[in-house]
Amino acid sequence: MGIFTSCCRPSATNVLTPDTETRRRQQVEAAERRRAEEANRGIKDPERVKRMQQRSEEMEQREREMQKGGGATLKWQAD
Repeated sequence: MGIFTSCCRPSATNVLTPDTETRRRQQVEAAERRRAEEANRGIKDPERVKRMQQRSEEMEQREREMQKGGGATLKWQAD
């Protein structure tokens, strides 16, 4: 029975495998795709989320600058 199955499958020399550099590049690309998919999972509009994060970072930076300068000075006026 071994004779019949050996003629149906390709030998080890017929199987094409890419070189190591090509395999590394493909693995890196696949890892980047998985990372991007995981980051966007459950988000309908990823660009909106990025804008919101950027806006909150800008606000935090402004608050730090205000605290360095002594904070906002409010003037009281009585008429």
